[in-house]
Amino acid sequence: MKRKVGKKIAMTVVFIVLVAAILRLFLSADEDVFVSQVSADDLLDYSVSGETVPYVKLKRTTSGGDLNPVNAFAIDGAEYASASEDADIELKRDGQPALYWQNDDGWVEWTADVPATGAYRLEIDYLPLPGSYSNVVRGLQIDGKTPFVEAENLTLERYWKDAKFPYDRNAIGQEIRPVQTEIEGWRTTAAANYAASSQPLQFTLTKGLHRFRLIGQKEPVAIRSLRWVPVTEIPDYDAYKKTKPDTKQPDWYEVIEAEQYLQKSNTSIQTNFTSEPHISPDPKGRIVYNVLGGDRWRNPGDWVEWKMDVPTDGWYVLDLKFYQGYRGDFKAFRTLMIDGVVPFRQMLHYALPANDNFEIASFQDDNGHPYRFYMTKGKHTLRLISDASPMQPALLALRDILDEVNELDLSISKITGNYGKGRVSATLNLDTQRTWDLLKYDPELVNKIKALSGRFSQVADYINGINQHKTDITDAIEVAVDMLTKMANDVNGIPNRVMDFSVMQNNIGTWLAQLNYQSVMLDYIVVRTPDTKTGLKSPTKLERIPYAALNFARTFYQDYDTRKLNKANAITVWVQRGRDYAELLREMIDTDFTPRTGIEVNVNLMPNPNQLILGNAAGDQPDIALGVGMETAVDYAMRDAVVDLSGMPEFDEVFRRFNPGAMRSFAYGGGTYALPEVQNFYVLYYRTDIFEQLKLEAPDTWDDVYKMLPTLQENGMTMYYPTKDFTPFFYQNDAEFYTSDGLTNNLGSANALKAFKQWTDLYTKYYLPLEAPAFFNHFRNGDIPIGIADFNTYLQLQVAAPEITGKWKIAPVPGIRQPDGEVARWTAQGLSGAMIMKKSDKQDQAWKFLKWWTSDQVQSQYGNDMESYYGLEYRWNTANLNAFETLSWPSRDIRVIKEQGRWVKNVPYVPGYYFLAREMDFAWIRTVVEGKPAKESLEETEVSLQREMQRRQDDFGITNSDNLQVPAITEPFNWGSGAP
Repeated sequence: MKRKVGKKIAMTVVFIVLVAAILRLFLSADEDVFVSQVSADDLLDYSVSGETVPYVKLKRTTSGGDLNPVNAFAIDGAEYASASEDADIELKRDGQPALYWQNDDGWVEWTADVPATGAYRLEIDYLPLPGSYSNVVRGLQIDGKTPFVEAENLTLERYWKDAKFPYDRNAIGQEIRPVQTEIEGWRTTAAANYAASSQPLQFTLTKGLHRFRLIGQKEPVAIRSLRWVPVTEIPDYDAYKKTKPDTKQPDWYEVIEAEQYLQKSNTSIQTNFTSEPHISPDPKGRIVYNVLGGDRWRNPGDWVEWKMDVPTDGWYVLDLKFYQGYRGDFKAFRTLMIDGVVPFRQMLHYALPANDNFEIASFQDDNGHPYRFYMTKGKHTLRLISDASPMQPALLALRDILDEVNELDLSISKITGNYGKGRVSATLNLDTQRTWDLLKYDPELVNKIKALSGRFSQVADYINGINQHKTDITDAIEVAVDMLTKMANDVNGIPNRVMDFSVMQNNIGTWLAQLNYQSVMLDYIVVRTPDTKTGLKSPTKLERIPYAALNFARTFYQDYDTRKLNKANAITVWVQRGRDYAELLREMIDTDFTPRTGIEVNVNLMPNPNQLILGNAAGDQPDIALGVGMETAVDYAMRDAVVDLSGMPEFDEVFRRFNPGAMRSFAYGGGTYALPEVQNFYVLYYRTDIFEQLKLEAPDTWDDVYKMLPTLQENGMTMYYPTKDFTPFFYQNDAEFYTSDGLTNNLGSANALKAFKQWTDLYTKYYLPLEAPAFFNHFRNGDIPIGIADFNTYLQLQVAAPEITGKWKIAPVPGIRQPDGEVARWTAQGLSGAMIMKKSDKQDQAWKFLKWWTSDQVQSQYGNDMESYYGLEYRWNTANLNAFETLSWPSRDIRVIKEQGRWVKNVPYVPGYYFLAREMDFAWIRTVVEGKPAKESLEETEVSLQREMQRRQDDFGITNSDNLQVPAITEPFNWGSGAP
């Protein structure tokens, strides 16, 4: 018996050992170490068209001359030599003379005598002037030439901090994130670009007289001086240690909470909240903003600075508690400065490895030994800068390879006769039964494909070597290599799989921006003497279980419902937006509206619009709903569930705050049932650099578009138009969708057919892409250098495409020239609205609130404060016309937006309106995809829409004698008049 038991135990042990071995093998499969055989020089070994080359390529091919010129020299900002007429400049004295460049147009030029040939860095003494929440951007030319690509966009940062710390808490103990406040004042910065280099940019200057020109790109600025400083080398760690004395220090450490920072370079770098074991401080079941960064701190060059105070002269170690799991196995890089200086070379683009949870790690060498930093007794600053420079060679190489893929795609399309079609995503009209002999037309085709495949593999090897792991982008690259391999093995089959080129371009293009993103979230920073044990911990999986249980237990006795804090006689407002929007609104109510009117207000979140429907049915509803969709007000008006605001006191005065063409969305049966809060807009975006190369101009009319398209398509490019947006063509052709009484549709009119044909001809006759799911990416990559898109695209380009700053502009939407010469540019404009519920017993008080909320001053303050919370990408694009002009728009852009704003005409909502978009979509498919004649397709839509309209009219008891009084908009809006 004992033998059997022993045998069983032995077998069990063997089994466990085998399982453990298998698990180790399985778990370590993703821990392969990649040693790259490819250098940055290998990736950058390609030719560049044009005179201006990227910085890293320029550094690779030039030595920079004498790297140690003896003397710096300065150029007085006030002593400019010349300026363009559109540059609004003025000389002022603020301690010393300075040039005040009060807009972002034009250029200013200085001359100076360079004392010695060599490599210099440029330090600019500047003052950001009141503008937006964006940093100042200027381009630099030397002797009429841009020295390298990155010099086209030099950033002069604004400095920011939280308006208060510690943060306020609301009545149930949740922290309220404060607005950001700009730290004003003169400052000096070295021209840098952390996407290209971890050190300030170097400019090679020759001895003698030179011209230095700054070109306006973004934001106004004052300039005192441009100082050219000789480049000096940063020592490595061993050399750094030799310059400092040895010391003995007692045990000491200090924890610096990441959220308690001194200053930062961008309002978008935000504090956040998280709840897990050992997080500092522990939120204890509440919202506490206890971490900083994450996806909000990812763009190259964005930095945060903290203050620290050390007790003695000596050596210190720096620890970070960080989370870095936003991009799979990508490393994230930070450059570290102490008191504005990088102490040694190893602190340039220091790599933070990917992890699954917060962990505590020292800044350390490859062997795991912590680096030591020498500091004197007293106060110091610590700055961490997001740095993407190690990935720049891969990014540049991939862009060049994708350009070659596009050229190869275009050359094959010319051979196969599919030229100009299917450039993004369209149905290809290919004869799949045809036999091709492509090598007859291009004998080097196989070699070209193999060269592309080899270059792709080089980039993948380099990226894997940097990250020591395979990543998502290298997976996409491997798919492209596999596609190219199959093409090389079956050249004559390429015409039948030509869309593979678009697939690989789209797949890799999607990941290109990720190479620059460097997201890191910090809990705290520890400064300690080298041998000090802090006892600080990172969470383990086992610790998470009791922690989660405790948080669950808190839900039984902690109050999380802000509605229980509502005041009994106050009006109730439901807000269909995020928490921070509601918190700011609540603060403004408490500090302005209630003291001014004596009316108390309860503000509650409405996370789901269905909550309003259910609340209305159950009798539990607000007095006011904010942030509702533009169709919601009329939907409720048809059911007599909202108040007609047109009967309220001073309505006509309030109405003039908004664009009457947009107000059509809230009109029904002669009444107005909501006021607009924020608006959208459509404009034309175009790449000025590409248009200059092709000698094109932004089209003013659709006829101009048709003339432009052949040139674009001959160069493998196209134009983007939002496929589902039929509205402009109908309104520009003077075709209304409904009769003036709102009871019948007008799709049977001659103008409607003309508009429908113009819309569908874009795809059947002019071959615009049927799909372009990421116009933003195509636009920044340059294969779709022009397109019509909305306000969100504007924000994306401003925030997430710094590499094309100054290379794009906006223009009004193309239109149809009228007999009097004016171009009709009618478009619709998205809105969100504010409405008063019919069952409210406080309608008069609610109306006073809406008058206050939509007023010029309140909307202007709210918009500027919200932008300070999150940065430009969260701009509150207010529908109040006067407040809209107070937002920080570039002067050239607001002129375009206002011009397009003259031509706003929204589609009215009538019973059955929802069938219009659906049936127009069906009609488009029938004509564009299935090839059905436009007249037949539109007739089907007319019948189907009218049938649904009649059904809904019957439901609401509307007869043929009723009049829904659709507002007529026949003339463009005049800004300042409040009327068309």
